[in-house]
Amino acid sequence: MYKKRTLIAEHFSNHAVIYFFMLVLFLIGVIFGAVIVNSMNFIQKQDLFFYLDRFFGQLLEGPVVDKQEMLRSSLFYHLKYLLLLFILGLSIIGLPIIWILLFVKGLVIGFSVGFFVNQMGWQGLIFAAASIAPQNFLIIPIYLVAGSLAMIFSLTLLRKLFTRRLQQPILQPFLRYTSLYLTLLVIGSLAAIIESFISNEAMQVVIRWIYS
Repeated sequence: MYKKRTLIAEHFSNHAVIYFFMLVLFLIGVIFGAVIVNSMNFIQKQDLFFYLDRFFGQLLEGPVVDKQEMLRSSLFYHLKYLLLLFILGLSIIGLPIIWILLFVKGLVIGFSVGFFVNQMGWQGLIFAAASIAPQNFLIIPIYLVAGSLAMIFSLTLLRKLFTRRLQQPILQPFLRYTSLYLTLLVIGSLAAIIESFISNEAMQVVIRWIYS
């Protein structure tokens, strides 16, 4: 156990720049999402809030989607996202797409939270905390680590290509890369459970409180 902790600490220390870059990229996406909300005109905001209000009304009448179906959908979404990052990490040309995916993830979260707060004030902040925050406490670190691992592996392949050291075995780094992604997928499954059973219930409670 001590050896594993040492290896993990050494890994993060050796690739701190990459992890920091991914974090900054994600945060820039969050900021851009909030900026987009502020740049929308009144009619655009009202049109979007109209659909959101209708969704709230449907939730007050009862669950819109079955929890089991929501769980399957969430698991499939995280599986696709992580699998895409995994495949992109195996190709050198996929590096810019990895950056775009992390940026877009931050953009979506920044826009969602920003829109709720902009339209609903402190009630929107509470709604965002109940519906978005719980699962994203796991999802955001998972995607940041997954994107960083994909970037690290892609740069490893690039380094071998330019230094002409392709004869060196790549199997061990690939197996380590795969095992880490499988671990992230397991954690992602936990996030999907939180989203389907905890965030969903919390969101309905907050909506009933807002409309009471």
